[in-house]
Amino acid sequence: MTPGSPPRRRGGAAIVERLVTAWALAGGLVLLAVVAVTVASVTGGALFGRPFPGDVELVRMGTAIAVFAFLPYAQLSGANVTADIFTRRASPRTVAVFAAGAAVAALAFAALMLWRMGEGMADYRRYEETTAILEIPHWVAFPPMLASLALLAAAALVTLGEAARDARRHGRR
Repeated sequence: MTPGSPPRRRGGAAIVERLVTAWALAGGLVLLAVVAVTVASVTGGALFGRPFPGDVELVRMGTAIAVFAFLPYAQLSGANVTADIFTRRASPRTVAVFAAGAAVAALAFAALMLWRMGEGMADYRRYEETTAILEIPHWVAFPPMLASLALLAAAALVTLGEAARDARRHGRR
């Protein structure tokens, strides 16, 4: 383990870490597909005067799916944006308490978004809305985003547990 790296996770936290990492890699593959569609469309437009039909629809859906896939990984790896200016001179216990607060906020965000996006997906299914050109049902983009939010909630629980443990450990010194 290198200095500054998180401790090796065990048990359920290790399972969450593996799932989150695999999900983020899958999101990367979706993003590569988005790039391929964009390149095919631009190339088709330049060479044949005809871009890839529905490219904007695919890019929008794919980008949304990929972005959501990266959220749990950012939470679990500590890659979210932080304002270190507030914690630069803080004690390790204070930093751990702030990290716990951030994990609670991520958990609340994930729960709220799971609820509301689940309702949104149900509406899209009920009213059978589709994209204009390819006629892809809008709801098909929701399941991977909902899975991402469920993984974000799991990652937030893991980081909350780690921050609480750090706060207790540093509080004893």
